[in-house]
Amino acid sequence: MFSYKDRVKAVKLLIKYDMSYSDVRRELGYPSKESLRNWYKEYIKNGNLHTEYIRKDMYSEEEKLNAVNYYIEHGKSVSRTVRKLGYPSRPILDKWIDEIASNEKKHCLSGGTVIEYSHDEKEKAVISLCSRTNTALEVAKEHQTSRASLYKWKGQLLKEEDTSTVKDRDKKIKKSNKLETIESESIDLNINKMNLQKQVSELKKEVHRLKIERDIYEKAAEIIKKDQGINIKFLTNREKAIVINALRDNYQLKELLEILNMAKSSYSYQSISIKTDKYANLRVKIKNIFNESSSRYGYRRIHCVLNSLGTIISEKVVRKIMKEENLIVPYIKKKKYNSYKGEISPGVDNIVNRDFHADKINSKWLTDITEFHIPAGKVYLSPIIDCFDGLPVSWTIGTSPNSKLVNTMLDTALATLKENEKPILHSDRGCHYRWPGWIKRMESTGLTRSMSKKGCSPDNSACEGFFGRLKNEMFHGHSWADVTIKSFIEKLDEYIRWYGEKRVKLSLGGMSPLNYRKSLGLIN
Repeated sequence: MFSYKDRVKAVKLLIKYDMSYSDVRRELGYPSKESLRNWYKEYIKNGNLHTEYIRKDMYSEEEKLNAVNYYIEHGKSVSRTVRKLGYPSRPILDKWIDEIASNEKKHCLSGGTVIEYSHDEKEKAVISLCSRTNTALEVAKEHQTSRASLYKWKGQLLKEEDTSTVKDRDKKIKKSNKLETIESESIDLNINKMNLQKQVSELKKEVHRLKIERDIYEKAAEIIKKDQGINIKFLTNREKAIVINALRDNYQLKELLEILNMAKSSYSYQSISIKTDKYANLRVKIKNIFNESSSRYGYRRIHCVLNSLGTIISEKVVRKIMKEENLIVPYIKKKKYNSYKGEISPGVDNIVNRDFHADKINSKWLTDITEFHIPAGKVYLSPIIDCFDGLPVSWTIGTSPNSKLVNTMLDTALATLKENEKPILHSDRGCHYRWPGWIKRMESTGLTRSMSKKGCSPDNSACEGFFGRLKNEMFHGHSWADVTIKSFIEKLDEYIRWYGEKRVKLSLGGMSPLNYRKSLGLIN
């Protein structure tokens, strides 16, 4: 139930400020649109709203009569009656008694017997009170009543509630006017707030529209090679459809069609005729393979991985997609480390003679040392490579190219040999392979030594190729500014293990060296 002021306030917003039903409801939080419509019709018809409402009484006449009768028959106790019947409240029961049986109501003075006063007696007492020369208490004692009863009778007889002074009425009028003024100002503030919110909403819509237009121009320049200064009105329907398809994930189709001034039917027709990218899924696969290899695989190895995954496609297509997606393997050629220190001991013949093919494992090994120069210092790698499949048999990494580096590597490799395996171990003419410790280990285990010619790197090209792939895929093109020696050694060791266990080789049918050996049953 809404008060008269609530109704007037709602209708005033409708008429004075020309607001809609929804705006009034949003502003005030009440009422329903149907109620507001009825109030407005009543105001237009009568010129005002009715101020009094007849509310249905929650108690019937029978219930009222039963309560009053119980009160009379059971000692005229209001509390007992309410407690026994369970209804109504004490003030309401007092009201019913006044209406139905006012003569049965108790009139008590504290500490005395019940005394009833006639209207004439009350009138005489009030006249004495108004014309008294002594105190009101003395007048009360004279008429055998209380001072409070005197003033109560005076109020009843003189109707004090209707005899307020002009000054009091003025105060009430001023207070009412002030409340109306505050209410009017509050309405004005709310309306201003709504206007500001409406302006903010319109600005947000405009900014959103401008953002869409900017993205349309950028996509037109990027996809269909249109100059950003061109007017979008001059784009063909086909070009508009291409731009819309590129922006569908970011904006609603309705917004794009409205800005480009294109009918939905035209867009649907053009979308069917636009040639889709048939290599879209393949592009994703190629990017994933390239990223998983840490940008180390070229188009041939990516093509090999795709074949192993069951995707049959031409190498030319892979190369084209990599070029379009700018997937480039970094390559920087650096000067290699030279370990030649002169003729320390007599050299041996080049038994391998550039024939790096091997029919079985552990029959032909290659070794060399390479250097990595990072801001934190220098790091040296000494591996042994098996010519059968290119597997790194063993390797050592250190900060000094000393005899311990190569001897430890050799001891680790020898531990992997079976009793009847005596491989040829080919190296360059570096000092590490001509020291007594190296020669002694080779002779005691029955391994055959083979050496390249002086300054002839092709004589050990297979090992040099391993170093080149390693540096192109793992070292060059990466920043090592904040990397410590220890961290770099860990990353280098991690790469060599990946090289042997996971990196595919085209010569091995797209398998890694370890997987190739497993496929042949050479290892478990």
